[in-house]
Amino acid sequence: MSRAKATVLVAALLAAAAPAPGQEPAAPLSAEAFAARVTGRTLTYSTPGGTYGMEQYLPGRRVIWRFMDSECQRGVWYEAGEHICFVYDAVRTPQCWSFFEEGDGLRARFEGPGGGGDLVTVEESDSPLTCPGPQVGV
Repeated sequence: MSRAKATVLVAALLAAAAPAPGQEPAAPLSAEAFAARVTGRTLTYSTPGGTYGMEQYLPGRRVIWRFMDSECQRGVWYEAGEHICFVYDAVRTPQCWSFFEEGDGLRARFEGPGGGGDLVTVEESDSPLTCPGPQVGV
């Protein structure tokens, strides 16, 4: 086989092994990988329609979530199989997601009824979440 054909064959094999755009990664992040990736950070999530909300990930698997137009909600997260589930003070029903590394950010897929589209991170910060309204300064 000529060197040019071998180069084309290797390139084709590498392309076939790489996930296609929009294709699922091999597996969602484990709880340990998720904790290492987000603890101490505030992530802003977006949908194709615009910014969805922000979540601050605190030590001890604690979180503070805020939709863009509402007050902050405190909660916790835990591992349930391959999912990361969240329970908030105001919403006691677990909200379970799968998280995937995507480029420099994360993609989150809701794993409950009425799933909807994925969320993607559009910003990450070491700054605390700003909580307007009655919980000012939280």
